[in-house]
Formats: sequence, structure tokens, C-alpha cells
Amino acid sequence: MNLIPGPDVVYIVSNTMKGNIKSGIQASLGLGTGYLIHTFAAVIGLSALIVSSALLFTLIKYLGAAYLLYLGVCSLMNCYRQQGAFPIRTNHSQQPKQVFKQGVIVSVLNPKVAMFFLAFLPQFIDPVSNNASHELLILGLLFSALATTCNLLYASLGSVLFNSSKAKSYSRILEGVSGSILIGLSAKIALTKS
Repeated sequence: MNLIPGPDVVYIVSNTMKGNIKSGIQASLGLGTGYLIHTFAAVIGLSALIVSSALLFTLIKYLGAAYLLYLGVCSLMNCYRQQGAFPIRTNHSQQPKQVFKQGVIVSVLNPKVAMFFLAFLPQFIDPVSNNASHELLILGLLFSALATTCNLLYASLGSVLFNSSKAKSYSRILEGVSGSILIGLSAKIALTKS
């Protein structure tokens, strides 16, 4: 399941494309931190509260969609600002911290991750166990570790692909495609019925 591309992979690859492997790693670690937040929220029951409350779920869903829309629009603006083929990398002194924070926000505001923790992981918990919370914590930490590892692999693969000379000549196209995908994912999240 972790290998299936989604908004997280688009976020990682677009940051690897804009920066370098360090940006991809920061994006992966930010998303991993968000997974840990979801894990602890599920263990204490906060995710159950969010999913059971239509208002809270809708609010988080639209906040997540708005943030993905913002990231997509920024990518498209970067695409249109470029005057031809420029190298993909940009030099921002505080970019790694910003990428990490954005990764946490993208992960935390993704209601599908909360749904995953409440709909999928409990299937592997013994319903008569006295330590259901402990089992959920272990499964959540295992998922977070595996997902972060997969994300780091995507960042590494993206770095190899985007460091080739051909990738640099298509930087505007790559920026535009990633922006369009982020906007499309935003619309999908916003328009999906719960």
C-alpha cells in the first residue's frame, strides 16, 4: 500500500525536482512526522472523533484540499515564471525547514490518512485484547516507518531522474505537471463525498 503513489509522492517528487535530494528527504521526514501525529491521534481516539464528526471531517478535508491547491498553484506559477529551460534546482536558504513543515501539514491535513488508521489498521487488532491501544500504536509506528522508507526511496529515485541532463531541459514541463497533479488531487479531495 505504501508503494502506491498519491499526494505524498507527488509532494516528495516535486520538492526533489525543485531542490535536490535534501529537499526530498525533508519532504519525506515531514510526511513521516505527520504519520506519527496520526498514529498518536488514533491511539488516543482523536481520529475516531474527527471521522465520527461530519463537521470536523469536512473542515479537515477542505483545509487539506486548500493546502494542496496552494502548493499546486505555486508550482504552476513557478512554471510560468521560467523563461525557457533552467536547471531544476533553486537556492533558498531556509527551504529544508519550510519543506519539512509543509510535509507535516500535507500529511496531517490529509483525511485519508486518518481514515486509513481507523478503517484499515484495526482489522489487524485482536478485538478481545486488553491492549488494543498498544497494538494500534505498534501497527501505526510500523506503518509510519515503512511509509517513510518508501517516501525516501521515491525521493532518491526522483533525485536520480531529475539530475540527468534531459530532465533539466524539461524543468518547466515537470513543474507544470506536478502543479497540475497537485491541483487535481486537491479537487478530488474536495469533491469526494465522505
